[in-house]
Amino acid sequence: MKKILLVCAAGMSTSLLVNKMNDAAKAKGIDIDIVALPISECSKAAEEVDVVLLGPQVRYQKAQVDSIVAGRVPVEVIEMRAYGMMNGGAILDRALELIG
Repeated sequence: MKKILLVCAAGMSTSLLVNKMNDAAKAKGIDIDIVALPISECSKAAEEVDVVLLGPQVRYQKAQVDSIVAGRVPVEVIEMRAYGMMNGGAILDRALELIG
């Protein structure tokens, strides 16, 4: 099973996004594990995921997350419009593209 990590400042705003992404995955028949955590808890969880997506509000910490994953998995900032609209389907599709 693929695992997606969403990272934001406190892990709260991405929790709603996790629900939207899970709904989209269920509608597509995809079995996936999606978790949301604050940036402070990212390092341990990043070892067990296939992709890390950062909320736009923590885009400035992308370099830090890149160094944590050390090239093992893709790290990308979620597109601001998709994030603002809580477009779980589009964000899920992008995550799956990054996973390959």
